[in-house]
Amino acid sequence: MNNIIKLPVDSLGYNFIDKKYIPKGKDEYYLRNLQNRTGIAYRKLSAFEIEALVRNRNTSDNWNNILVSNEFNPELVKNCKFYGLVRIGKLEPFFLEFSKLKVAVGLYDSTIISSDIGDNCVINNVHYLSHYIIGNEVILANIDEIQTTDIAKFGNGIVKDGEEESIRIWLELCNENGGRKILPFNSMLPGDAWLWSKYRDDKKLLERFVEFTENEFKTERGYYGKIGDRTVIKNTNIIKDVWIGSDAYIKGANKLKNLTINSGEEGRTQIGEGCELVNGCIGFGSRIFYGVKAVRFVTASHTQLKYGARLINSFLGNNATISCCEVLNSLIFPGHEQHHNNSFLCAATVLGQSNIPAGATIGSNHNSRGADGEILSGRGFWPALCVSLKHNSKFASFTMLAKGDYNYELNIPIPFSLISLDLEKNQLIIMPAYWFMYNMYALTRNAWKYNDRDQRIEKIQHLEYDFLAPDTVNEMFRSIELLEIFTGKAYSADEKNYNSLSQEEYKNIGKKILHDDSINIDEYSVLAEGFENAKREVKIIKVRKSYHIFKQMIAMYGIQHLVSFIQEKNILSVKKLKEFLAEKYERKNWLNVGGQLIPEENVLALRKNIHDKKINSWDEIHAQYQREGQNYSKEKLLHALASLEEIKEIQLKNIDKETLIKLINELIATKESVVTDIAGSRKKDYTNPFRKMMYANQLEMDKVLGKFSDNSFIKQQQIDHKFFVEEMQKLIGSIKN
Repeated sequence: MNNIIKLPVDSLGYNFIDKKYIPKGKDEYYLRNLQNRTGIAYRKLSAFEIEALVRNRNTSDNWNNILVSNEFNPELVKNCKFYGLVRIGKLEPFFLEFSKLKVAVGLYDSTIISSDIGDNCVINNVHYLSHYIIGNEVILANIDEIQTTDIAKFGNGIVKDGEEESIRIWLELCNENGGRKILPFNSMLPGDAWLWSKYRDDKKLLERFVEFTENEFKTERGYYGKIGDRTVIKNTNIIKDVWIGSDAYIKGANKLKNLTINSGEEGRTQIGEGCELVNGCIGFGSRIFYGVKAVRFVTASHTQLKYGARLINSFLGNNATISCCEVLNSLIFPGHEQHHNNSFLCAATVLGQSNIPAGATIGSNHNSRGADGEILSGRGFWPALCVSLKHNSKFASFTMLAKGDYNYELNIPIPFSLISLDLEKNQLIIMPAYWFMYNMYALTRNAWKYNDRDQRIEKIQHLEYDFLAPDTVNEMFRSIELLEIFTGKAYSADEKNYNSLSQEEYKNIGKKILHDDSINIDEYSVLAEGFENAKREVKIIKVRKSYHIFKQMIAMYGIQHLVSFIQEKNILSVKKLKEFLAEKYERKNWLNVGGQLIPEENVLALRKNIHDKKINSWDEIHAQYQREGQNYSKEKLLHALASLEEIKEIQLKNIDKETLIKLINELIATKESVVTDIAGSRKKDYTNPFRKMMYANQLEMDKVLGKFSDNSFIKQQQIDHKFFVEEMQKLIGSIKN
């Protein structure tokens, strides 16, 4: 049976905090008084004001516990019930208008319990308002229940004084067995979630993260909920233990419980009809509407959840959108898009700039002897319609999967690849460098798009959107080595000493063949090893072409940074350039830390500083992210120069004028090719007969798709390239020995 407790009505609104949790010399309002920073000077009601309030059908258990500002107007309070200490700011004869909603300032038809109300607020038909601090010009209209309990945590993974550890909220990211669980907290960044979920073998690090989180938030009982200035909440059912920032807009929500909703100058947050959100933290500028269900979650700033999306036990990075679908136990970096009702993402770490389509089942559910494993995909992950993947699978950056059921675990280390199935031959097919060959338009436009749509105002983590960056370049170097080895093995398949050769020997054979155009590689079946947990063949196609494209792209990356360095330092001679160059550059390993690329050695140093208590809070970790962001251009330059030396097999310290000019001309030619490929890959959509057949004539096609010649992105690329060529020609003309 339900445990219904009967207490005297004159105790309603009092004893919010159990006496044993109130510090000596304090009262139950000590935290409330710390939280209320409005600066309003309160006074008791006058006899005239009490008379006016009673005449307007208001009641109070004790009129002496109703405190008001000097500009309080009792005529703007009607048919309300007050319990406990209630403090009210100025009420003036105005109405507030927001999004065509026009409501008179004042308190009407509401029950208000032990709350502070700012200046010129509207509280209209709020059936139950308890223990809240409300800012100025707030609109609360048609709300069933809005209350705070004495143990409110506002979505943070802490326990209050006297509570059992078992009630603590955890986020079970990356897999379903809780082995990578982390504590949610307000202001969590993607890098925080990754660090905490990644290094599970580092017990000391995990303990320090728990310590940071517990130190970040107070464990005392009795904090009130807050609603920031100019926030509008209307037609909503239940709001319980929710902290809400300024300028938020909440309409038609079903249930909001144990949340922090950040909103304000960094971005206004909106929550719409039918949403049910429990146990989470919502970043600035988020949009959540139309039947979203989210439980145990954190969203970073400027995310969107909409159209019935379900987000459970997951972290969603900045500028990401999830609609319609179901996402469980996942860690998602910035720039993720998932739009369709029949897509499913489970137990995954997705490193951003990703797109999950309709019918995709990324993480098949409970198909083994225990909880499923994990899926890890590099940034730019793009499976096609109706892709089904099996745990465990791992993908390099910018991997595209063609439609199909991938029934075996995959480990694809080659970036920019197209993965497909040849069902007739029962083969897995890998086409490296697919994006460079066939869709340069999408690759370059997406890099621009993600940067253009980054709405963050406070950019604590420097997010990398370029497809040529330390992470992808390192992957291409590894791919070049693998292509050489696999080619060497394919060529040696009929040799008697096939099994006796070393990897280095295969690599040298493959390298020689890949540079010898007289040898037709298509005559050999180049097979990958260790890419799929199956006995069938994994065939690599377009080997020579992709091999040289990878080398070309790495060279472009390196030369581009070398040229930028020369321009930045205004270096006019090779002799002067050599003074800036090191004897040797090291191509370091890099990690994607929540969308921010950081050298692995720096991440190790960060972990050590946390161990050694040189870093003692999440704010200090965030400050380290910012320092890494400030150093990124320099670190990336060093990586690019090391990459250039390695791919060209040169030492920049020994560079001469002729070699430098040759490199610059190579850069011009490569970028010319890129711009041509951008236009060419897009133009296919206008010339393909199966595209054109939908239109009776060219005019109809142009009206529907827009003219190809009017494509603003392509036009800008062509303009930028023309300017770049002019700059390079000037540079070449100015270079001295």
